[in-house]
Amino acid sequence: MEKATFNIEKELLEQGYEIVIGVDEAGRGPLAGPVIAAAVTIRNEKSNNQTGAEIPNTTYQIPDTKMWDLVRDSKKLSEKQREKVFDFIHENFHVGVGLCSHETIDRINILEASFLAMKKAVSDLVRNKAKVESLKPKADGRVVILVDGNKQIPNFSMEQKAIVSGDKIVKSISAASIVAKVTRDRMMLEMHQRYPEYGFDRHKGYGTKMHMDALSKHGPCEIHRRSFAPVKAAPKKA
Repeated sequence: MEKATFNIEKELLEQGYEIVIGVDEAGRGPLAGPVIAAAVTIRNEKSNNQTGAEIPNTTYQIPDTKMWDLVRDSKKLSEKQREKVFDFIHENFHVGVGLCSHETIDRINILEASFLAMKKAVSDLVRNKAKVESLKPKADGRVVILVDGNKQIPNFSMEQKAIVSGDKIVKSISAASIVAKVTRDRMMLEMHQRYPEYGFDRHKGYGTKMHMDALSKHGPCEIHRRSFAPVKAAPKKA
């Protein structure tokens, strides 16, 4: 199994980048609900070791803890493991989250909505940078975004690098994948309270047999993505 590391972040910092941000999304495939993206950058003010010594930006030193082993591809973790490491990530990374609703997905398509959610996540991360000392780049400081996949975010002014399978090998992208997944899953649990007949608490909107059966029986509800073929083919809700 591939292991996510900080190797790429370290290399970029050594090349002169001051801030490295990992970005990933969750929810491209489901038939219902939003797509969520997260953007993260590690907290460099203090290490989490027992001495509390400062971490130089060029080292990315981290304490030896089993929790860091859980910061890996969210798809390789159980729901219980993702929930366990979610708070740990917020303690060790600065985090931003972006959302695009089912209405936006239907209007501009899921790929463009995913990119828009990523832009929102990065904006959420940096908009309060005046309050976060480690997110204040120097006048000549360079910021780079590491995007999971083979495509960069289009029409975005910040420097980027697309990394295929980034959620499996880059620690910052792994952390973003977990934040995005847990945030979206929690939202779908809330949607289950409103629309219990669809079983969103079980499948989170993905096209499982249970979901397809419910869609055939009840028709689409308000949060279904009308532009997706299985939803289009479903009978109208009575």
